[in-house]
Formats: sequence, structure tokens, C-alpha cells
Amino acid sequence: MLSENREVKHEGKIKSHKRLTYDILDGMVDWVRVIDENGMIIYANKTMEKCLGKKIVGEKCYEVLGKNRPCKTCITKKTIKAGVGQKKEEYVNGKIFSVKSSPVRDVNGNIYAAVEVFRDVTRERKLEQQLLKKNEKMSKDLEFARALQKKILPTKGRYGSIEIDYLYRPSEMLSGDMFDVFNIDGEHTGIYISDVVGHGVTASMMTMFVRQTMRSIKSEILSPAEAISELHKRFLDLHLDDDKYFTIFYGVMNRRYNTFTYVNGGHNSVPIVLNNEGLKLLESRGYPVCSLFEKIEYQESTIKLEKGDKVLFYTDGIVEAKNSKEEQFGLDRLLDIIKKEGKNTNLINLIENEIDGFNFGYQEDDYAVIKMKVLE
Repeated sequence: MLSENREVKHEGKIKSHKRLTYDILDGMVDWVRVIDENGMIIYANKTMEKCLGKKIVGEKCYEVLGKNRPCKTCITKKTIKAGVGQKKEEYVNGKIFSVKSSPVRDVNGNIYAAVEVFRDVTRERKLEQQLLKKNEKMSKDLEFARALQKKILPTKGRYGSIEIDYLYRPSEMLSGDMFDVFNIDGEHTGIYISDVVGHGVTASMMTMFVRQTMRSIKSEILSPAEAISELHKRFLDLHLDDDKYFTIFYGVMNRRYNTFTYVNGGHNSVPIVLNNEGLKLLESRGYPVCSLFEKIEYQESTIKLEKGDKVLFYTDGIVEAKNSKEEQFGLDRLLDIIKKEGKNTNLINLIENEIDGFNFGYQEDDYAVIKMKVLE
């Protein structure tokens, strides 16, 4: 008697568990259906039938999706044959569904059907399309800004009695490194190199500020020290956060007397003079242009240059380039390259080839190199 009661209770639990399984499937937001090896639907949850507006058990799997023929890629057949899950996307009644199939096995472990779960991903796909369109527009805008940034670089060649050549290489689409060369009057030429903290759009916008300001004050202020002090004053008027700043090295070449007067605004990449006597660093100290100080005064220095002398300006992306061993390129390597320059070698090309050979993988920082040569 007890044995019979236990069997009855056991059968009741089995039925209850089966009912629970169907209740769970019918309560799911996703569509669920089971398809046999002949492509016939042998089960569909209430959610799917309600959305389609009809009973679909006993119908062909593709017909209930509004198709006249089987799918070219049938994930049900692949699942039943291979015994592993498959997935694809399906369009049904104007909506996009992510469909995942899994094998269904009998008590002996044999696969006789596949269960498909349809998840509505219409909103996600529309958002992805919108994002792709926005990214495409942003990419075009960045390409335009990059082209513009290159176009405003100074012209290579002669500026009176001096010659300018340079290498410009941003790490990203836009650069935080900027330099410029301009004639101030009949006998003075200004040249600066600047390095804005960070990369990308923000840094590139700051380079535009530096260029516009330097060009606007070049005819008003001849003294490099006074020019950078004025640049700092106008920078404060922007009311930017403390983490926005830049370094700058600015010099004015007197082409009549071949004197170069310069000032350093926190630029840690010290320019190098190359002449018949060897190499000399234009070491000079000064604060970067930032919002931490209300007023900054800079100290000028002046050197006499001769015909054939060269001055090399650069940013820290050169000396901080790394190889596969995480070693930095360093100032000493740069000085060794400069010493190698001969009559038939181009110093800028020589530096570019050495950096490209040394650099490993992704270029982490922007870099720029400018060579000024005295011709007369």
C-alpha cells in the first residue's frame, strides 16, 4: 500500500515538473519553438504564438516566418547534424531577432530535434546603425580636421637667409604637437615648437589656439620673452582646467646679424645646435603655459650662428619612443644620429629612418622635428 502511494506521489511530481517546464517556457519574453528533423514545429511557447497571432505547431518552420521556401542557412539542420548550437539573425514582421538553436535529445541521448530561441534585438540593431552613422560622420570630421592641421603647417624651404625642413608624425588622427615658422619683418623670422598635453581633438584644438595667438602677436611683440608672457595671459582668458597646459620653445632669428634669441616655456626637449665645433644644447628654463600662475616672466638667451649652422627642434615623442624591450630612444641616440649626418645625407630622413627602425608596435606619442639651417 505504501509502495503504491509512493508511486502515485512520484508520478504526480513528474507531471508537476513537466507542467512547471511548460509554464516557464510560456512565461518567457523570448519566442521558443522546437523543430524536428523534417522542419516541422512540434512545440511553440504561448509568447511566440500570441505574437504571430496563430497556432503554429504542426506547420513548417519557415512558413510561419512568412517564407515560401526553406532558409538557405538552416541552423536547425546544422544543430541536429552536428550536435552543437548555432545562431543567426532573422527578420520577422519588420523586427530583427537573434536566433539561437540547441540540440534536443531523447532518453537515450539521441538528437531528434532542435530548440530555437528568438530574442528581439530590433532596438539594439537600430542603435548600432545610428552609432555607425555617427561614427562615420565623426571619422569624416576627424579626417577633415587632420587634413586642415597638416595644411596649416609652415612651408618647407627658404625664409630669407634660413632654410626650414621638418618631420611631423601624429600618433592618432589629430596631434597635440605644433610648430610654425613666420617672417616677422624684413630681417626677423620667428620659429616655435609646442607640445600640448594629451592627444586627439582636445589637444589639436589647443594647437589651433597657440598658432592663432602667436601669429596675431608676432608683429606686435618682437621679444620672445614678452611674446610668450602675452601668450600665457591670453591662455588664462580661456579659463580652462588646471590639467590643460602646453610647453613651447620660441625663438626669433635676426637674419641680418645671424643672432638667434630664444625662450623656453617648459619645453623639456632641448633644441640642438650643430656646427663645425660639434653639438650644443640650447638649455634654458621656464614654466609651461598653464593656469597655475597668474603671471609668468621668461628669461631670454641669445646665440650667434654662422653660415652652415643648423638648429634642431623636436618634441618628446622622439626621445620617448620605445622598442620591444621597453627601452626609450633617448637623447644620446638622437645626438649620435646627428653626428652621422654627412654632405650627402638628409638629417630629417636619417632621424625618421632611425625612429621607424627603433619603434616597436603602436606609436604612443606624437612627434615632430624641425631643422633650421643658416644659408648666408
